[in-house]
Amino acid sequence: QPQLVESGGGLVQPGESLQLTCSVSGFSPVYYTMAWFRQAPGKGREGVSCLGHGHSARDYADSVKGRFSVSRGVADNNVLLQMSNLKPEDSGVYFCARSRQSFGPCLLDEAEYNYWGQGTRVTVSS
Repeated sequence: QPQLVESGGGLVQPGESLQLTCSVSGFSPVYYTMAWFRQAPGKGREGVSCLGHGHSARDYADSVKGRFSVSRGVADNNVLLQMSNLKPEDSGVYFCARSRQSFGPCLLDEAEYNYWGQGTRVTVSS
């Protein structure tokens, strides 16, 4: 059974950086698109970034382009989200997700994903 566990969230000040880690088991992320979503209080889940199978593609929400970077970790079972120049509007619970299909496209549509982690909270506040 695929499992995803996020870590690395916390409280930071505006302008600071944070790195989130998604540790997976039960499958190899090399063959699937992995994505990060976030949910702010009272709002729906928003796609933040995706990383295509075999490092084939990356995509980012317009709101994070130039500030966030997604990559696979040194260990093949980790997916990282490096967040820089954080803003208060980046606050929320961040979720890691795995695509339904292997070798599928890199899309920021939650309907494309059927395995999710429990989330890690990021708070950006002065």
